[in-house]
Amino acid sequence: MSTSALPKRAAVKRNVTLDSVPSTSPNSDAGSLGTSPAGSASSTSLSSLGSVDDVQQATKQKKIFDTYGNEFKLPDYSINDIRNAIPKHCFERSGLRGLGYVARDIASLATTFYLFHTFVTPENVPSYPVRAALWFGYTVIQGLFGTGLWVLAHECGHQSFSPSKTLNDTVGWICHSALLVPYFSWKISHGKHHKATGNMERDMVFVPRTREEHATRIGAALHEMHELLEETPIYTAGHMIGQQLFGWPMYLIANVTGHNKHAKQTEGKGIGKKNGDGSVNHFMPSSPLYERKDEYLILLSDLGLLITGSVLFVLGQKFGWGNLFVWYFAPYLWVNHWLVAITFLQHTDPSLPHYTGETWNFTRGAAATIDREFGFIGRHLLHGIIETHVLHHYISTIPFYHADEATEAIKPVMGQHYRADVEGGSIGFLKSMWKSARWCQWVEPNEGATGEQANVLFFRNRNGLGLPPAKLSAKA
Repeated sequence: MSTSALPKRAAVKRNVTLDSVPSTSPNSDAGSLGTSPAGSASSTSLSSLGSVDDVQQATKQKKIFDTYGNEFKLPDYSINDIRNAIPKHCFERSGLRGLGYVARDIASLATTFYLFHTFVTPENVPSYPVRAALWFGYTVIQGLFGTGLWVLAHECGHQSFSPSKTLNDTVGWICHSALLVPYFSWKISHGKHHKATGNMERDMVFVPRTREEHATRIGAALHEMHELLEETPIYTAGHMIGQQLFGWPMYLIANVTGHNKHAKQTEGKGIGKKNGDGSVNHFMPSSPLYERKDEYLILLSDLGLLITGSVLFVLGQKFGWGNLFVWYFAPYLWVNHWLVAITFLQHTDPSLPHYTGETWNFTRGAAATIDREFGFIGRHLLHGIIETHVLHHYISTIPFYHADEATEAIKPVMGQHYRADVEGGSIGFLKSMWKSARWCQWVEPNEGATGEQANVLFFRNRNGLGLPPAKLSAKA
């Protein structure tokens, strides 16, 4: 997938005009505005720079800006425009082709296990440190193959695996259960995420903190946040480690990162329930994440986990829990890591908006995502889930092997609203985890925004990166 080259940081400042895009001056090279991701031809131009006062003056002129300082305009195309731009054959699904990819991933997992179990032994590799290093490499490789299998089950959940719903759900249930994922429970909540992406009140998977929530979390008064000292990189690193290790299980167990407005559940199942109190999860039919008609599917998901858990227990008893940890659970942790990283970076970037319910619609929400690049690993081992996510949010039934072509087809329709950050390939993808963690701490409206524009929220931070947070008057 090709994108336009990233703009260079301007050497001098110029006055803001109607054709220029203002920005603030960041306090570190890591936060250089020149790292803004490229969109379509007119997407995120940073050809001229202005002062903070320039930005605030422009805001009064009914303009709003993302975290980089790029002017943002609400998308004005329709979902029909998107669908009509995509070649008809891109919608075609092949169950046989899908099963071929499943067979390939399972064969990769089995072959890797056989090779390491047969040859990386004390007899063949007497040195314990060398043997340990090789087995660590095994966990990394299996984690990637396992994530690829996870992605294929994800295709099943979206019915993009084949034209047969029965085949899709059968393959998805088996593959996800083997990876300790409650397939139908995930499928239902994930489908609701796609229906409300970017909606601060309804998104079932990723709702960033508001400024008020972030202030509460760190114990700081809301009106003092713009005066706080720069957050330390050590804090950011600790937060990222916790996110990567525990983000996925905490989402399943406590719905962290999902919306917390369960009292609005139409059947009344969410009254008095909130994230973190044990009642909102992916394992109980009574969870407000699900309607009563779907409760038997939650039990079927639990059955899949019970079967896998029983098999793992028997293997642990027979071969030892240490061996089972290396063979299965360490790769499982790598799978979790990649899932969280991928999801985080699909929905977290300084260029991305979020919307309140009044201004959100499906077309706008689907555009609040970004494509990235993970090289050979992303395109071949992970089936392109990183590189074609924007298209996936518009038409989730298009199979991954047609997604590149369909992505190219919708770029002219989306114009400046198509976003991609492909700089640096695989290394750039990994670096963007740190960058997004530093730049994107909470969301808030532009300072002084009114009307519909006041319902568009952008990431801000207290690290001095990009546009500063809105200045709020002190309160007693």
